[in-house]
Amino acid sequence: MRHLKTEGIIIKRRNSGEADRILTVFTKNSGKILVKAIGVRRIISRRSPHIELLNYSFLTVYKGRNLPILTEAQTIDDFSSLKTNLKTIGIAYHLCELIDSLCAENQEQVLVFSLLLQTLINLSEGKDAKQVVYDFEHRLLLELGFSSHIPLLRTVDTHAAIEGILERRLKTTQLLQHFL
Repeated sequence: MRHLKTEGIIIKRRNSGEADRILTVFTKNSGKILVKAIGVRRIISRRSPHIELLNYSFLTVYKGRNLPILTEAQTIDDFSSLKTNLKTIGIAYHLCELIDSLCAENQEQVLVFSLLLQTLINLSEGKDAKQVVYDFEHRLLLELGFSSHIPLLRTVDTHAAIEGILERRLKTTQLLQHFL
């Protein structure tokens, strides 16, 4: 991969150095990738508003020494209606944590990308949050090949089953209990 032009949803970010960020982006063509965004924490950065959490953006990435480097970003949808409501943003963070935890890096997963995008659209349109999350979790497990765990989901809480798969607790489980 010398360069990559793709659509992606920013699912995680962390600061690096004085002005940089490391982004976890779930892309349409390459699955989950880590990208270094150089200088985006500076006030004059043109890319900064396009790479906020939960933004659906068109990205241009070039191969770097250690991590791919983000060179261009253009917002397709910023899901601003999600970001104004504490309940929906908490649910959206939960969806991002599931994608980040369950999906392997650099593996194309077009159906999972479409599922995440459609779920964010449904949340922003105000559809029943509990049903949207339930459908997302079940379809995600099916798409990722965890269908053997589906019978378990009928007897056990979905979050407990996912935590069993991950062998660790989800950070957003307690947060989600307040919103659903």
